[in-house]
Amino acid sequence: MVLLFLQHFPDMSKLQKSSRVEELSDTVDKAMSEEAGEDAQRKAAEREAKKAEVRKRLEEAGNKKKSKKGFLTPERKKKLRKLLMVKAAEDLKRQQLLKEQERQKALADRTIPLPNVDSIEDKGQLEKIYNDLWARLTQLEEEKYDINYVVSQTESEINTLTIEVNDLRGKFVKPSLKKVSKYDNKFKKSADSKAGGKEDFRANLKIVKKDVMESITNVKKKDDKPDWSKKNKEAKVEEAAPAAAAPEPEPTAEEPEAADPEAEEEEGEEEEEE
Repeated sequence: MVLLFLQHFPDMSKLQKSSRVEELSDTVDKAMSEEAGEDAQRKAAEREAKKAEVRKRLEEAGNKKKSKKGFLTPERKKKLRKLLMVKAAEDLKRQQLLKEQERQKALADRTIPLPNVDSIEDKGQLEKIYNDLWARLTQLEEEKYDINYVVSQTESEINTLTIEVNDLRGKFVKPSLKKVSKYDNKFKKSADSKAGGKEDFRANLKIVKKDVMESITNVKKKDDKPDWSKKNKEAKVEEAAPAAAAPEPEPTAEEPEAADPEAEEEEGEEEEEE
């Protein structure tokens, strides 16, 4: 730019040219700074727009998740659980009341109102009341027997049918296994042994064979003994050798004891008496 300016204006003085050059350089710097500022502003605006767009997307995704999961909040769950409990309690009370009403109605239909026997003095009337009650009792017992018979027959039929169905399907009912803990068995054995008065302590001991015991004892033996113990052992052997070589003194024959004269006299008297 400056060289082009100097070529177009060759007649200007040096001072004018220098001042003009400075003005041009200032304007160029200003223009460049303005362009740089505009670029920075544009980049900052683009950056802010991108941030806003990303923030908006994240908010939309979070709102979608909340809309999916946020219908049943913990408070709503608590209220709903409480309402369900109240409704279940009301239904249970209503069912109990209906059952009680049906029971009272059935009892009223099946039972006979009892007369006041204390106020009746006629013997024939009392006998009639007794006979009526007895007949009613026998009738009820017969009905009870018939009902029990029908129930037992139906149960046996159900069992036979289930067995036949299982046979056809090939599926057999597995017997229920009794679960017994090993500790219960141990306690039971100990209790039985105490009740018998004897306890077998060898039952809980581990059996070890003779070969194993010999191998254990051989391992425990130490062959590497110190020299001083070997010297003492040799000295003891040398002392024992002359003692064994010395002949033992022969035992002297014991003299027979002199016979007691009184004992001899008694023996002679016994022979004379014989």
